[in-house]
Amino acid sequence: MNVTDRQSAPSTVSVSFEHPAAESATDAMGLRRFLHLKRWPTLRLLFTGHLLLPVGLLVFAIMCGLVSVVLLMTHTADTDYLLVLILVSIGIAGVSLVLLMTSLQTQFLQPLATLEKTVTQVCQGEPLINPAPVKSDVLRGMARDIDSLSEELTDIYEDMEVRVARQSWRLAQKTTSLQVLYDVAAAINRAEDLDALLLEYLRVFKRMVSGRSATVHLVLPEDRVRLVGCIDQHDVLYQEEELRPVKLCQCGITLSPGDILCKHDHAACSVRNGQRMYSSEELERVSVPLWYHGDVLGFYHLYVEKPGIYGGPEDVLDILNAIGAHLGMAVAKQRSDAEAMRLSIVEERTALAHELHDSLAQTLASLRFQVRMLEETLQKREISDEAQQEAARVHSGLDEAHDELRELINSFRAPLDQRGLVTALERLVERFRQETGISAFFQSDCRKALLDSKAEMQALRIVQESLANIRKHAQAHTVRVLLRSRSDGSYLLLVEDDGIGFEGVTPKGNPGEHIGLSIMEERARRIKGELNIESEPGEGTRVELLLHGKKKPK
Repeated sequence: MNVTDRQSAPSTVSVSFEHPAAESATDAMGLRRFLHLKRWPTLRLLFTGHLLLPVGLLVFAIMCGLVSVVLLMTHTADTDYLLVLILVSIGIAGVSLVLLMTSLQTQFLQPLATLEKTVTQVCQGEPLINPAPVKSDVLRGMARDIDSLSEELTDIYEDMEVRVARQSWRLAQKTTSLQVLYDVAAAINRAEDLDALLLEYLRVFKRMVSGRSATVHLVLPEDRVRLVGCIDQHDVLYQEEELRPVKLCQCGITLSPGDILCKHDHAACSVRNGQRMYSSEELERVSVPLWYHGDVLGFYHLYVEKPGIYGGPEDVLDILNAIGAHLGMAVAKQRSDAEAMRLSIVEERTALAHELHDSLAQTLASLRFQVRMLEETLQKREISDEAQQEAARVHSGLDEAHDELRELINSFRAPLDQRGLVTALERLVERFRQETGISAFFQSDCRKALLDSKAEMQALRIVQESLANIRKHAQAHTVRVLLRSRSDGSYLLLVEDDGIGFEGVTPKGNPGEHIGLSIMEERARRIKGELNIESEPGEGTRVELLLHGKKKPK
């Protein structure tokens, strides 16, 4: 979950001032000390505002003019001299006024306008980026105060922006978390394939923690662990079928492209395993359990660069655990549905077995008894050998039908192992070897077949029928059952023997004796599979069943 970088707050700027050329610092300090400017603010304003000379000249001109006017009115002095003095006073007064207006313009009016604009800008909350310089010694203190105020406001703005950005990030994270939780809940309701759901959120988890790689596992019965899939360092997704054969590390643990953390010598481990490995000082593993009612049904392993997320915000851990709990509910729901379907199929097949036993089996048993009575009656009378052979053939056919019905009833009563097709086939081959003494082997390149329960059940019954035919007719010494996963997601189930074989589509025999082959073809059609039977006299028999697995997650 990436958080966008916040824009940096505007930097603190101060109001700059340009001071005109003035007297030396020693003279200025001496003059201020002499005039006691701090005690006489008026004199301080006149001095710092460069108004002392214009005002002094103006006062002097006015005084000279007043004195000249008084002397002129009293006729105590030369009139021409007084008129010249009055004109000179008027000139000095004019020059003083011009100097005074210029000083007021440059030292008071313009700086005041600049300060007013600056204060307005600060009051509106706008930072002072490039303020206009103020050329005034009079307003230097006020400008300094405004500059300090601007700095304080800028600091407040920066702090507010940081807080707002932090809260916005938290709200965005909360919103994303709620959206992810909503997506998980919705995905659980509409998901048909549990592996696809787990792989979908494998990428989500990896993005949330910015991980290098990630893996997802499911805990199976008897504490076995199945690797569902992983994402490597190049963000490539691998599913279970693509990770065969299973690779083991020198440490003895299962190694996948997503397992990149080494607890020992990571450099040597990288060379041995042919992939980049990291030490515990570089990466840490974050585990997200898929738990339901206190039971851990699976877990995600996320490999994150240190310091990782354990020292970071707790919100990330909370959302990871919340999603893990939801996915744990999905795993429990899928297992509950699968178990309910399995029990439903078992109950249905058990009921069918009871019906066959109470109806057809009883009828066959009665017919066998009647045929036996018929044979005994025929033996007491003189009849042709052909009639006796036909009676014996009927008796044999009834015995075979009765045996096949008993075997069918037993197969109906034998439920599919809840751990899947692979385990059920292992047990079936083992029981066949013990009952017949024939060398029988089971091989599989996958730990779990991604088939629905109906397809697994029909595939198991086809293998049962094939083994029954081998026991009855093949005279075989070796039998092999093979389950192989193909790259397109389909599965090849193979049953082959080294028996006597047969020629043609079906082995030789009377009609009705080999109805099992037709039943096998019908079972294959029900699950949209492809059944192929190959046999030659003296070369054994090969039964191939092509099963289409579930759709692979994108």
